Amino acid sequence: MRSPRQPSPAQHRALAARLGAGLRRDVPLADKTSFGIGGPARLYFEATTPEALATAVRVARELDIDYFLLGAGANILIGDRGFAGLVIANQARGITVAGTRVHAASGALIYPDVIDAAVGHNLSGLEHYVGIPSTVGGALWQNLHFLSPAPSRERTMFIGEVLESADILTADNQRRTVDVDYFEFGYDQSVLHQRDDVVLSATFELESGHGEALARIMDENLRWRAERHPPLDTEPSAGSIFRKIDGIGAGRLIDEAGLKGMVCNDAQISPRHANIIINRGAARAADVCALIMYAQKAVEAATGYWLTPEISFVGDFGPVARIQQPAFA
Repeated sequence: MRSPRQPSPAQHRALAARLGAGLRRDVPLADKTSFGIGGPARLYFEATTPEALATAVRVARELDIDYFLLGAGANILIGDRGFAGLVIANQARGITVAGTRVHAASGALIYPDVIDAAVGHNLSGLEHYVGIPSTVGGALWQNLHFLSPAPSRERTMFIGEVLESADILTADNQRRTVDVDYFEFGYDQSVLHQRDDVVLSATFELESGHGEALARIMDENLRWRAERHPPLDTEPSAGSIFRKIDGIGAGRLIDEAGLKGMVCNDAQISPRHANIIINRGAARAADVCALIMYAQKAVEAATGYWLTPEISFVGDFGPVARIQQPAFA
């Protein structure tokens, strides 16, 4: 990804005229991500409704301003120099339930908001994704998935299985309602990776369930995640860093290469889960990139596999290739 361009004074004035007082400058982004890493947004706007989200995206496109949509702030690494364009924070979180359908704005949090709304109406289908930090829009972007239910955990459950339709803003600024087939879902994949469409809201078609059974699945999944993943509140991370390769988990390959516990300043390959890098307090994006690049080379040397990141890299990272060699804690 190329570094975003800083808007010109004329672009800034035009954007402020269209978006109003909600447009802010030089807003820190680190505390808006699950990693707790990254520089500031040159321009920042919070969209609290699907309509405001569509307007902000349209205006940025019309003015040719580089923009980035920020949801829950998971699965991303923001560069130490921040984002020089416009960050549009998706805070559109309205949720309605009608019969077996749950309709949610794309900024609504899958957990706890959407799941709680569904389970509160004894609706089943979303409880499998409890504990995963994601907005509705982010869930459709990556076809959110989890190995569930317990105890067998033999099947990966995908969010696309319960999606009925979504309202989107297309790349040519048209509002459309599309069905699930439009997204061409795959593992960690959707058509959104290839098209500049923006999800504004989504409707999930669920099944009637029983409160006790839903609560049991949620409790089992939360405990299963807690046993295997570092807690975000004390060990911030972006989740899994690398994609699976030929069905092999990247964590297994990193572990086989002996890299668990490796550190670069305050970034560390988690001793608990080798495919997760944690922020021990003051990690920089450059530190995380050092570990990523070292792991790629070490795993290739040890196993012949090249690891491909699944997180998104956002903004300006500067000269990351010149930082220090990682070491062990």
